[in-house]
Amino acid sequence: MTLTELRYVVAVARERHFGRAAESCSVSQPTLSISIKKLEDELEVRIFERGTSDVSVTPIGEEIVRQAQAVLDQVNSIRETAKRRHDPVAGPLRLGVIYTIGPYLLPELVREAIERVPQMPLMLQENFTVKLLEMLRAGELDCAIMAEPFPDSGLAIAKLYDEPFVVALPKAHPLASRASISADELRQEKMLLLGTGHCFRDHVLEVCPEYAPFSGNAEGIGKTFEGSSLETIKYMVSAGMGVTVVPRLSVTDEPQPHIAYVPFADPAPTRRVVLVWRRSFTRYEAIAALRNVIYACRLDGVHRLTP
Repeated sequence: MTLTELRYVVAVARERHFGRAAESCSVSQPTLSISIKKLEDELEVRIFERGTSDVSVTPIGEEIVRQAQAVLDQVNSIRETAKRRHDPVAGPLRLGVIYTIGPYLLPELVREAIERVPQMPLMLQENFTVKLLEMLRAGELDCAIMAEPFPDSGLAIAKLYDEPFVVALPKAHPLASRASISADELRQEKMLLLGTGHCFRDHVLEVCPEYAPFSGNAEGIGKTFEGSSLETIKYMVSAGMGVTVVPRLSVTDEPQPHIAYVPFADPAPTRRVVLVWRRSFTRYEAIAALRNVIYACRLDGVHRLTP
């Protein structure tokens, strides 16, 4: 049994496909297939069921994959321990960020990281919360920035900030000149929402639960639309197609002549943004350095949270 074989096993379990797994490991498919067959013969078990178009993991294979990932994590820990002898934060940090945070935090975060910890380059991945959690568990990411709540997966969590929500309306809308807006006042509006999979969509539906059924005939509910990103939805708002709810950091200082942002009346709805990582991840200094970089960013309008 070799570490290379364990890496191949984890890759196939992740990709559910021998060809894609081989590509991700930068080897030929025959090389990967032969190595896995050799390991199965050595262990006298079937790790994978090979179908005509896909690959599934056997029940015993699931346990072997988990143990293989644990071994690979320990090997990485040994390497990181050796690196920390010279510089505790040296080396790339693989950071995941959800879609509704990335565009508004990452530009300044990267600039601050280059200035403060140039020896720790950030390798960035934007994705949905569920996918980032999968990548964390598989060891493909070191840490991730996301919004609570999310499924408990035994991760270490450090709170970063509470971010209020803001209502975005067309400039000509009757509510655009208000000092604040209550959630009840949005009941009759055409609400523009992010598509399924975005956790911020769920946050908005918690604030405005009337929109959850997506029924244009339901009492007191305006027709809803879905968009692929917050920026797309903002353009729809500026065109007068409806209103939406956005996180505070998405409100820029740049003039937007066709859109107005109005805060919610107290108590304003918020989301808690946190940094998460596997408890087995041993680069504690890197996590601390990343938190310091995040706190060095402007973060206008949010409530910073101390450790």
